[in-house]
Amino acid sequence: MFYNLLVPFAEQISAFNLFRYITFRTGGAVITALIISFLIGPAIIKWFKYIQNEGQPIRNDGPRNHLTRKQGTPTMGGLLILVAVILSTLLWADLTNRYVWVVIVITLGFGAVGAADDFLKLRWRSSHGIPGAVKLTVEIVIALAVVLWITDIAAPSLATGLSIPFFKNLLLDLGWMFAPLAVFVVVGAANAVNLTDGLDGLAIVPVMIAFSCFALISYLVGNTVFSDYLQIHHVIGTGELAVFCGALVGAGLGFLWFNAPPAMIFMGDTGSLSMGGALGTLSVITKHEMVLAIIGGLFVLETVSVIIQVVSFKLTGRRIFHMAPLHHHFEQKGWAESTIVIRFWIIASILALAGLATLKLR
Repeated sequence: MFYNLLVPFAEQISAFNLFRYITFRTGGAVITALIISFLIGPAIIKWFKYIQNEGQPIRNDGPRNHLTRKQGTPTMGGLLILVAVILSTLLWADLTNRYVWVVIVITLGFGAVGAADDFLKLRWRSSHGIPGAVKLTVEIVIALAVVLWITDIAAPSLATGLSIPFFKNLLLDLGWMFAPLAVFVVVGAANAVNLTDGLDGLAIVPVMIAFSCFALISYLVGNTVFSDYLQIHHVIGTGELAVFCGALVGAGLGFLWFNAPPAMIFMGDTGSLSMGGALGTLSVITKHEMVLAIIGGLFVLETVSVIIQVVSFKLTGRRIFHMAPLHHHFEQKGWAESTIVIRFWIIASILALAGLATLKLR
């Protein structure tokens, strides 16, 4: 909004030239989202405590200490993140950029699915909300609509192409197969973040790390000079997505203030699905779907641990891990929650650096 309102007057008022720069507006989005989170956070937490009574239902088959330490903590804290992200993005982004609206739509769409799931869990006082098949179907429909929108916006030479890391300008044209692959990336990222959200502060910091990486990737991919230098595919208009990424980092920092152990509120599916879906969509838009698997490697590990556990139990009747997802395995081994969280943050940081290294290793 600031860009659209003020830049036309930049010739008359030189200070407005600042709003031409994506880097300036990204910084503004970070600070704005952080301030919004701090301002509305206490009120949202107080309201949720009042209307939710007993707070988020705790899984009976989860770690026993969760039943005592986490009982009564309100959920749906993702609403705090969504409000801060959307308001900040609307203020600082170029609202004529269609990619900005794509990520806003996917964030709100998956956030709505997560909110409905959280609401049903609270209403039924159960760890089960929307039936899995219904939830997955809705996610696929939303993701497919967004993927088709992205292919319509993108240049024809890039629309259905899959970029391969470590190779200069290599793009595999998948044709009609691109849509199901992209949907898999979006839905997979959303549910991978959802699975990781199991301990206080565990998911939000790796999410912020991933979005920080994609803020840089979006900016570089959208810049002709940098994309040419790095020999990565130039996607016109993606630079503006750095503003959205900055808003999410700021909102994430604000949420972490309230989610740090012991958490005052949980993000719930409202937050994890919306952020994961947005992350997957960013990777599709910027043609870095495979790099997401590296940068978001922690989310991949958590998801794979669940798949291995289920497959092993169904085929052999034995469990590979003490409990899945992976963070619960280490809880059962006696690791302190803070130890698990910090070590997983370190792993996420290392994987993010490895993912960013692919930009230059061509």
